[in-house]
Amino acid sequence: MTTSRTWVDSAVRKIDADFNRTSDTHLFRLDVPGVPGVSLYLKDESTHPTGSLKHRLARSLFLFAICNGWVGPETTIVEASSGSTAVSEAYFAKLLGLPFVAVIPASTSPEKISQIEFHGGSVHLVDDPTRLHKEAHHLAREVGGHFMDQFTYAERVTDWRGNNNIADTIFEQMAQEECPVPAWIVCGAGTGGTSATIGRYSRYQGFDTKICVVDPENSVFYDFFHTGNCLLSCDKGSRVEGIGRPRVEASFVTTVIDEMIKVPDAASYAALRYLEHALSRKFGGSTGTNMIGAAQIMARMAANGEKGSVVTLICDPGDRYLDTYYNDAWLAENGYDIAPFEGQLEHFHQTGEWVEA
Repeated sequence: MTTSRTWVDSAVRKIDADFNRTSDTHLFRLDVPGVPGVSLYLKDESTHPTGSLKHRLARSLFLFAICNGWVGPETTIVEASSGSTAVSEAYFAKLLGLPFVAVIPASTSPEKISQIEFHGGSVHLVDDPTRLHKEAHHLAREVGGHFMDQFTYAERVTDWRGNNNIADTIFEQMAQEECPVPAWIVCGAGTGGTSATIGRYSRYQGFDTKICVVDPENSVFYDFFHTGNCLLSCDKGSRVEGIGRPRVEASFVTTVIDEMIKVPDAASYAALRYLEHALSRKFGGSTGTNMIGAAQIMARMAANGEKGSVVTLICDPGDRYLDTYYNDAWLAENGYDIAPFEGQLEHFHQTGEWVEA
């Protein structure tokens, strides 16, 4: 059945109005004494209305689905997510008066589940994270709804040429800095949408900026980047919520990425303590992964005598992870010793050298 153009116009208007109410996210500069010639900037995506970088993706996914005629006034929205995308999609579904079901790993933090439910969504917990996609697809067919499928569409729903996407805003905010064109932008990959947008935009605009994607444990993206084997899989899900996948996703575009760095989970969690000390704020695990990648890039630049700027992302706030990443008992129970990595980061901060932990 064709969706009424009146409803489509109204839905798009509501989403655009929400966008207009939201000012752009801040860009922080973090001074690292050990690398005075390299400036580090962090774009704070945690200030979006739903508290994460995924707010941009959810907005784009809804507009894409609505304008394609896949979503109407009574469509149940279904998504497979590790949490943050589900929170953001629940928000937009509520804005449009649509039912929303999040298919998420059973290990997802209670705080994220609470946020999904706060925005009117319901959750369908899955014990095996490798089955999220199949479960979501099955559930959408069962209820006659629409499976958003962020892992397929993330790389194509955003206008990567500009239009205030994340890459556009990064370069605009950097315009008055000493080194306005970043030498590197570092980000993680859950869907691959962010790295695809930034990589395409920098090429389209003629910038020399390189893209580094960081990958946590229990994720195949790093190996796929180096081997090209799209059939890779692992039997566990990432413990850094929001990034890393146990299978190669269609939206992960390797050809716009210049480098990938594999990051131990314990290092990501240690970086959260480093950032809390440096910025007096708590952030989610994927921000810690980003910080480790940025630190390695900065140390290499310093060792090579290069000057410039490096930009990475603050993906979501740490209050969602007080019982996990910021809980010493949880770290110990799960076998994470972050002390060596804390020492590694402190050494980097003071000297600019990256020494293996």
